[in-house]
Amino acid sequence: MAEVKLLGVSLSPFSCRVEWALKIKGVEYEFIEEDLQNKSPLLLQSNPVHQKIPVLIHNGKPISESMVIVEYIDETFEGPSILPKDPYERAMARFWANFLDVKCLTTTGKAYFGKGEESDKAKEECGELLKILDNELKDKKFFVGDSFGFADIAANLIAFWLGIVEEASGVILVTREKFPNFCAWKDEYINCSQVKEYFPSRDALLAHFQARFQAAAAVSAP
Repeated sequence: MAEVKLLGVSLSPFSCRVEWALKIKGVEYEFIEEDLQNKSPLLLQSNPVHQKIPVLIHNGKPISESMVIVEYIDETFEGPSILPKDPYERAMARFWANFLDVKCLTTTGKAYFGKGEESDKAKEECGELLKILDNELKDKKFFVGDSFGFADIAANLIAFWLGIVEEASGVILVTREKFPNFCAWKDEYINCSQVKEYFPSRDALLAHFQARFQAAAAVSAP
């Protein structure tokens, strides 16, 4: 049997992406929890360029970056397809995955964890990005095609983690009045049978982000 290990953090959306792909394919694997404040020699050796999780180690060979790993899993293991078979739909899945990571993830991070003018500007940009997503997701259950797939895996942060970050910070960017289609999609996503059981504990995530915001507030206090 092929040896598969995943170096990750249980509360990380990026680790969860890889776990979902492995579960969709029915691949047995060993999860190795990393302490990002004290990174293991195995992580540093396996991902010397970025020194980040997740890292998939398959038969001793490491692969880094969550969506690169997801595509590798799809191409390597038997089981249901994660990327669509149709070339156009495959391109669209990659497009939206890239949009979510490059635009939405970066901007949302600055909105909540940036400071001053950078944070304010990012919150405005988030509004524009949410308008794009709200328009794209109108009457859609999934980003591409009729089944949960590549772009939907990439969307886990905005579908699940974002709402918890909003609650922990008290800063609400998403409302049903402004973004009804996005919110309807998010409700469907969270209750989707393919992913519902694989989400990390909401309480644990909320406590994690509350502690993070409290620590940031304490540092910035006069």
